[in-house]
Amino acid sequence: MPTLTFDTHKAVKALKDAGFAENQAEAIVTVFDSGSAELVTKSDLNAAITEVKADMLKVAIGIVIANAGLTFAIVRLLV
Repeated sequence: MPTLTFDTHKAVKALKDAGFAENQAEAIVTVFDSGSAELVTKSDLNAAITEVKADMLKVAIGIVIANAGLTFAIVRLLV
């Protein structure tokens, strides 16, 4: 997973310029920065989607093969 960069100094300055006290601005930035490690990028999501699609295809092929086998067995029993 790629590293997401976050300029904490710039964020604190922007919050202070918007009227937050310095301790409030630092607390907000600290919370945001600690939570940013949990964020994912579009490429992360696309990789996960590709993996899930491949798994679903494997399951679908397995179901088709099992269905063909069961159909063959039923026909054989009836004949």
